[in-house]
Amino acid sequence: MSEQDIARISVVVCVYTEDRWEDILAAVSSVRAQSLPALETLLVVDHNAALLDRLTREYKETDGVRVLANAGPRGLSAGRNTGIAVARGAIIAFLDDDAVAERDWLLHFASGYEDPRVMAVGGRTMPIWASGRRPAWFPEEFDWVVGCTYKGLPPGRVRVRNVLGGNASFRRTAFDAAGGFATGIGRDGDKRPLGCEETELCIRLTRARPDAILLIDDRAVIHHRVPKVREHFAYFRTRAYAEGLSKALVARSVGADKGLESERRYATRVLPAGIARGLRDALLGRPGGAGRAGAIVTGVLTAAGGYALGSIRARRGGAAFSVAEIEGVSPAADDKGAAA
Repeated sequence: MSEQDIARISVVVCVYTEDRWEDILAAVSSVRAQSLPALETLLVVDHNAALLDRLTREYKETDGVRVLANAGPRGLSAGRNTGIAVARGAIIAFLDDDAVAERDWLLHFASGYEDPRVMAVGGRTMPIWASGRRPAWFPEEFDWVVGCTYKGLPPGRVRVRNVLGGNASFRRTAFDAAGGFATGIGRDGDKRPLGCEETELCIRLTRARPDAILLIDDRAVIHHRVPKVREHFAYFRTRAYAEGLSKALVARSVGADKGLESERRYATRVLPAGIARGLRDALLGRPGGAGRAGAIVTGVLTAAGGYALGSIRARRGGAAFSVAEIEGVSPAADDKGAAA
């Protein structure tokens, strides 16, 4: 791939609610302000006719911004697949609808693809707390709960098992090799916050292309809004439980060895260190120390409970997802219609 091809990046932003109108406009503005201009910005609207009409009117005369309806079932995965199907870029990047990208976001993504073996590059996602600061009890090790980069990920540009979907990019040929995002596993509007669709895709990709390299470059930064409802402990527990359910689906599809490879290191090294820091802070009288230690323990137990229940349901055939075909992109034969 030439340098000119690498610079042809389509950005997909999936949207679903008018409640995020200002956030959506800010996201698009941040893409249009990139030091490496995007080839196009694709706004994919998830089964919301009013929002589709409003955005179409908003960007009717804006070059480089296209508004389209999700062509698949409701949910984030099908929205992303719709964007992939129509994207014209050699690289396809994904940005959350409630996030803004720093000016060199796409530039750092593009630099990762100078190595032809690199099939995906992710970035660093920083929280913007609605209350103005992190809740004292909220451990950085669990920032994935609010869709952000969590403590324990290695710094710099490093190889990873999977990128995080709200701040990620892929070569278009990655979808030729592995197919699109699996439907039935990821988010669906405001319903239970399931996830892991990007984890499942990345594992499927490296199976289809064993030589593939996946990177995270922490210079590719976006800032992600965290609404007040997600600063509460009730949401923390709900999201941890949903993560366990999602991980059970992934493990059922790709095997526990690969599906839980990164999680084992996280659970045996990162989290014990976080508990120790929290207890130390509590002994030193620092605010939130005991709360952070307790939150880590609760998060682990809740996620484990979700994983156990999800595994039982999967074995009984109560949960399933599939890799939907994308126009012009075929899923890997071994994984099409993978049951979970």
